[in-house]
Amino acid sequence: MTTVIGVDVGGTFTDLVLHDAASGEIRVAKQPTTPTAPELGVLATVDAAVPAALLARCRHFVHGTTVGLNALLERRGATVGLITTAGFRDVLEIRRGDRDDPYDLFWTPPPPLIPRRLRAEAAERVAADGTVVDELDPGTVRAAARLFAAEGVDAVAVVFLNSHANPAHEVLAAELLREAGFAGPVSLSHEVSGEYREYERTCTTVVDAFVRHRMGPYLRNLDRELRARGFAGEVLVTRSGGGALTLAEAVARPFETILSGPVAGAAATARLAASLGLRTAVAADVGGTSFDTALVEDGRLPLLYQGEVVGLPLQSPWVDVRSVGAGGGSVAYADSGGLLRVGPRSAGADPGPACYLRGGAEATVTDAALHLGMIPAGHISGGIALSPERAAEVLAPLAGPVGIEGTDAVAEGVIRIAAAHMAQAVRGVTVERGVDPRGAAIVAFGGAGPLFGCLLADELDVDTVVVPPNAGNFSAVGLVQADVVRSSARTLVRPLDGEALPVIERLAGSLFERLPDAGAVREVDLDLRHRGQEHTLTIPVRLGEDDVAALAARFSEAYHRAFGHRLPDPLEVVTVRATSRVVLDEDRPLVPAPPSGTPAGGTARLWSFRGRAWADAPVLPREGFTGPAEGPLLMVEPTATTYVDAGFAVEAHRSGCLMITRKDRR
Repeated sequence: MTTVIGVDVGGTFTDLVLHDAASGEIRVAKQPTTPTAPELGVLATVDAAVPAALLARCRHFVHGTTVGLNALLERRGATVGLITTAGFRDVLEIRRGDRDDPYDLFWTPPPPLIPRRLRAEAAERVAADGTVVDELDPGTVRAAARLFAAEGVDAVAVVFLNSHANPAHEVLAAELLREAGFAGPVSLSHEVSGEYREYERTCTTVVDAFVRHRMGPYLRNLDRELRARGFAGEVLVTRSGGGALTLAEAVARPFETILSGPVAGAAATARLAASLGLRTAVAADVGGTSFDTALVEDGRLPLLYQGEVVGLPLQSPWVDVRSVGAGGGSVAYADSGGLLRVGPRSAGADPGPACYLRGGAEATVTDAALHLGMIPAGHISGGIALSPERAAEVLAPLAGPVGIEGTDAVAEGVIRIAAAHMAQAVRGVTVERGVDPRGAAIVAFGGAGPLFGCLLADELDVDTVVVPPNAGNFSAVGLVQADVVRSSARTLVRPLDGEALPVIERLAGSLFERLPDAGAVREVDLDLRHRGQEHTLTIPVRLGEDDVAALAARFSEAYHRAFGHRLPDPLEVVTVRATSRVVLDEDRPLVPAPPSGTPAGGTARLWSFRGRAWADAPVLPREGFTGPAEGPLLMVEPTATTYVDAGFAVEAHRSGCLMITRKDRR
């Protein structure tokens, strides 16, 4: 049995959950994030919640970070040089030749991470089957090294055509760069991705080189500071595709951590939904800067094998989490046409919402919620004092420009607009996948998630909202529950027939040889498609058990579920995927213990969105609550506040979750 710490860095707060399997103790903590140096906020949270003796007993420190993501969003990473096959210098700008938004006449693609002057060509050529057409000319690589030295390049990405089939030229290019004196990181595309599609593989390799400049120093510094405090265990970092990597693997493969933060909450939702027997659930994570949502079906997360960040594709396992700029810190403003808008710009952790009295001067979602009584006046997590008077001061000036009478109406409008943005994101992961959200349960968490549970239920016509214990720290619970997961993939385009199965089995075996997986559970998936089609569906395969007919039937079911019809055309394999999963601790809690130290109850003047009127509502401490109770009411706990509107009832489930159900429809 082990002690595990999970720390999730959000845009406004840094959350910690500690689980001591020996004693069953669960600790939670929440401190303001330090955007300019996120590791300082992480360490401050550890210092505030974990005594040195307990930290010394900790076996794993699991971290969800947005450092890589922020590097891409802010375009603040390494100065990267690219060496690619002659004739492919401009693949980053040519892209796929399509438009992300065909109806926007002014749409322009995002600029490449590498300017053209830092993209060098090497004379070489490898065919699609791996045979060498033209040997690599060492002189062209040495010329690139001289260019990079003159331009002050920090990292180099090497991407040669068809190197996924034969990486010899990329390996030689790396050796030549070192011989020429280049000492910075070198990202080789065959090590980053074993798949075809030159633009996507090039972009992924460039992103890896770009974010490595920030991820490596950040993680090493965090590890050093933890060890200075007595930590002697292993630091793990969550992957975009779920699970976690060791610190060394995260430093070597930072592109796998781009969505490290948002995935943890979705993973915790999947485990919770499975334990509660919820066939369909929607994660609704409302933090300080964003709303993150994902669909969970039968306890499984939707796993994709290519994601996209700010228009840049990444060939990496990727949990389908959708994010929009609608969180507690999202700024409310009047646009040039006199319409009230909310987000995506956020006040973040510094200065934060105006009601924090830390210098914020613009109205935010948190200010509106405080004005409407949805957040009790006083102190919130991290020792931040709230000022209702300051919230009213920044909301009132919006009334005139947007043509709304009164501060109450402005505050209601801000909350409703934010909820509408969130609901639209939920439709993106449900309706767009052919899933009716009305049959799902909303799992509301994050510091502001339980405030919006009933509002989202009304927006989406959902009957059930689940609020887990310690909801404000639930993403960190997903970190504590993480397994160590490693994956590898290789393109193999060939017909799916009897001769293909032995080839697939041999290739899967070679992929597993690259994964250190002592004691791991092995999983193999195939990307399949109908011959003549472009896109694929990923199907699990049981090697040694499944025959071609079984795989074809499984693909047909998945195809019908996705597209509503079936085709008789023959199938072909495109990619073989191998995944190993090492379970760290069988004793991890599915849900954390009910919160302790809950603030005292009382009554509050609370706005009812259904009744569009003020009500004197009870404020109930979550600790010890069993219910049922009917809204409007507030349920308070140390890390979050749950808002229950009129027409909803709440009671405690034996798991410790709050179950909110709709009693009537509007």
